[in-house]
Amino acid sequence: TASIGEADSLGMIGASRAMQELRRRIVQIAPTDETVLITGESGTGKELVARAIHAQSQRNTGPLVSLNCPSLSSQLTESELFGHRRGAFTGADDDRVGRFEMAGGGTILLDEVTEIDLSLQAKLLRVLQEKTFERVGCSETRQTNVRIVASTNRDLNEEVAGHRFRQDLYYRLAVIPLVIPPLRDRDDDVHLLADHFLSRAAKRLDRPVCTLEPEVRQLFASY
Repeated sequence: TASIGEADSLGMIGASRAMQELRRRIVQIAPTDETVLITGESGTGKELVARAIHAQSQRNTGPLVSLNCPSLSSQLTESELFGHRRGAFTGADDDRVGRFEMAGGGTILLDEVTEIDLSLQAKLLRVLQEKTFERVGCSETRQTNVRIVASTNRDLNEEVAGHRFRQDLYYRLAVIPLVIPPLRDRDDDVHLLADHFLSRAAKRLDRPVCTLEPEVRQLFASY
């Protein structure tokens, strides 16, 4: 698969019908404050769609803060999300502000949200329901004012059926579901992306833009 992001830097998410429908949906939902769940294979541009939603939202003057959920342990993920008080655990040498506080007035992107442990999913559910949380090691309840956008490359129905993801959290996240199709289902977009990459390479190398022969385009489209 290939990212839609490079083409979208030219203002084009894609020429295919599926991507034009995705663009229409982004324009439709961005001004709302509803939670969005973006699903799609790795490399399809989920983070770029999240950025487009934030940029066209009423929160676009606020921050867009993201957390790559698979890269951290459960304890560190909780600290990154909600912050912690000094001494809350080994290595917590100072108070720390979490991503929910950092994103105040803006949007938080939970990238690959299915990688969050079940125990922490319950705390995340509370944030969605009550808009409150506590820092790790602290009993003070804090309010949060953020829009939540989550992404995953997994099938959430399978994750719920396998008891790896809470069903109630799934319903809270999937208020507005967006599905990004892979490039193999968007033949027209192959040519759009190829032309953009050629143009960008020519500019970087200060050389004329190469022209793809029809046979090469056909090869790319059928790959």
